[in-house]
This record gives sequence, C-alpha cells and structure tokens, in this order.
Amino acid sequence: MTPITEQKLADKNVAPTAMRILVMNMLLEQSAAISLSDIEKGLAPADRITIYRTIKTFEEKGLVHVIDDGTGTPKYALCLEECGVNEHHDLHVHFNCISCKETFCLPNCKIPDVSLPANFSSTEMNLIVKGICDKCAN
Repeated sequence: MTPITEQKLADKNVAPTAMRILVMNMLLEQSAAISLSDIEKGLAPADRITIYRTIKTFEEKGLVHVIDDGTGTPKYALCLEECGVNEHHDLHVHFNCISCKETFCLPNCKIPDVSLPANFSSTEMNLIVKGICDKCAN
C-alpha cells in the first residue's frame, strides 16, 4: 500500500481492505474518469460485486464522485478533499472528448450559478462539455 493510498483511505475512515487498496491505487493512476467495467478489466479476475461495493463505499465516504457524461455509462473520478460522507462538493465542469471518449474533471472550471424558478430546488448539478481534448487535438 502506498502512503498516498493509505492516507486517502484513513482520511475518510475507510478500512484498508485488499480490494479497496487495489481500487484506490487504480483510481490514483488515472488521468481521466473511469467506468466500472474498465476497473473490472484492470483488476481481473477480481470479483465484480466486490469492486462495485468498493466504489459505492468510496462514493458514500466522499472519495469518488460519479459522472454522468451522457454516454450511458457512469464514470468515476477521485473527489476533492472537501467531499465527505454523502456530501460531495465537486461542482466543476466535466469534459467528454468525442474523439478518444475519455471524460476529464476540470476542477478549476466551476459550474456557474443557476437561478431556478421559485419553488424549484436542486439536489445536484452536472455540466458536461463535449469536444476534442488536448491529446486528440495534437
């Protein structure tokens, strides 16, 4: 277990099981959000239910957030440090590249304030920008 993995799990009071360590290490290696299916492929022959439960635990504890990028497959990315138990503060733009199909968190691009009509209240926000990423543009 790397010191970074150990610290991230400890900071969120997540017991460091073998699967949690493997999944966290995989997430730490990613430059883009990753699907559950890609995590399963990367950790084969690990049990897919255990991987799913691990991701759900990470989401509940504020370690990862789910990204609905419009592809029909949820993607997962590490949260910012401010996220906590069932409380995500990852209100940033996500970018989906139409060429390589990868989805990136853009934490420095905040979602703008949205004025909702009276009697409307939001429970979550998601802003996806689609286009060509810097790798595909070169």
